[in-house]
Amino acid sequence: MMTALAGLKVLDFTGLLPGPFGTRLLADMGAEVLRVEAPVRPDMVRIMPPFDSDGLSACHASLNRNKSGIAIDLKTPEGLEVVRSLVKEYDVVVEQFRPGVMSRLGIGYEELKAINPKLIYCAITGYGQNGVYRNRAGHDLNYLAVAGIMDYTGRQDAGPLPLPIQAADVTGGLYAVGGILAAVIHRLNTGEGQFVDISLTDAAFSLQALTAPPALVGNEQPKPETDGLNGGSFYDCYRTADNRFLSIAGLEPQFFSGFCMAIEKPELLSLGISKQPETVKLVKSTIQAVIIQKPLADWVARFAALDVCVEPVLTFAEACEHPQMRDRNMVVDVPMANGERQKQIACPVVFSATPVKYNLTGGHLGAETDRVMQAQGYSPEQIADLKKRGVLA
Repeated sequence: MMTALAGLKVLDFTGLLPGPFGTRLLADMGAEVLRVEAPVRPDMVRIMPPFDSDGLSACHASLNRNKSGIAIDLKTPEGLEVVRSLVKEYDVVVEQFRPGVMSRLGIGYEELKAINPKLIYCAITGYGQNGVYRNRAGHDLNYLAVAGIMDYTGRQDAGPLPLPIQAADVTGGLYAVGGILAAVIHRLNTGEGQFVDISLTDAAFSLQALTAPPALVGNEQPKPETDGLNGGSFYDCYRTADNRFLSIAGLEPQFFSGFCMAIEKPELLSLGISKQPETVKLVKSTIQAVIIQKPLADWVARFAALDVCVEPVLTFAEACEHPQMRDRNMVVDVPMANGERQKQIACPVVFSATPVKYNLTGGHLGAETDRVMQAQGYSPEQIADLKKRGVLA
């Protein structure tokens, strides 16, 4: 069956999380993704436990499903020549080095564009291709901190709280996909390729869709537990009798009204929209005093038939088994190279005519090196020689 991105060929030089997350989405939707790795300096995700029955990191196997892999030493002339040969046949290059690294190697955008003028070249970096931080090292926590997000996480008496997910990395990977596909449409219309510059910090900064307008226009600067969505209202999580939590989020009047009636606290109805700290504190303490009286299961049963935006805070294991996740097929069994199958999170994009694919989990380093090299015209003897000299693996 045809996939949405059938025929799109992507040469992937990325590692860790942002780039691989984005290129996996492209691969799930049918793009042919060839991942290029170094023979002796593996992606750190490859060494993250736990490991599956094939000896591969489960994180690597998930982030790099549906991709082929080749191992090339980019610091050798022969390795660079292989890249220059490959790029003639590819639509997209995605890389995640610091600005200028690929150019210093002789395979940056300008050099590869000279070989393939229609090439779309996407560079994913922490801080972008320009700016005072362009060459600065960083990780997700740093990007969120510089973007102004960490300052209003957590509770007022505890300080910033590291997020349990890599928001900047994942968002950057998603923006990379959006930018690449927009560039593909532009190329269809004009025949021109282009350079796509993705900054993980920019990606994080852009997430403040409801925080930025009041801060930029009204100078209402966000702080912990001051906004309606970060703990500054009843919109929050509340402890139950069995030390679990219930998420209560019915901001709209009809939802809050239904919630108040369900917990038999109609006196809260007129107080829910207040932003006065004392009133907010009263509302939240009243709700907490009620919720703490019963275990989570009792509250789930109480709210099951009510449309009031109240849901249990599930563990990851519980989320995987939730009927909604099951109905959406959000956990899939992906084939492994050894014939077994591995559970992974599914692609969240559902097409009516071009379904996504789950062909194979991420494989061993350089698993398709021989096949790719032979397709480029190299003989088995030449491939063996390049391997012997460390150019390939």
